[in-house]
Amino acid sequence: MTSNYQSGVLTRIGTWTSHPTAFVVVALYALAWPIFAPEELNWHSVATLATWLMTLFIQRAEHRDTQAIQAKLDELLRSHGQAANELTHIDEKEPEAIEREREARDRGAT
Repeated sequence: MTSNYQSGVLTRIGTWTSHPTAFVVVALYALAWPIFAPEELNWHSVATLATWLMTLFIQRAEHRDTQAIQAKLDELLRSHGQAANELTHIDEKEPEAIEREREARDRGAT
């Protein structure tokens, strides 16, 4: 149960960080930094902000790609009448559980 809860929390955090609002939060933080702690604004803090922004850009691109793949797979499953319905919500499982499922299906297919 804890594993599913953690998976859900991590998935939500990943989704939140891919949302455009995350960029606004980082921008507001960057604007507040010189106001509230101007003595701490140096090259290290600029590098930290750049790292955060790049992380958000990467997360956004990854989320977009994942959603596009999911939409394509959903369409393929809908169009193919013999598709296994139990796989429709596999993306909600932990990565390790998905790997075990794939390995079990590969063993069953051979």
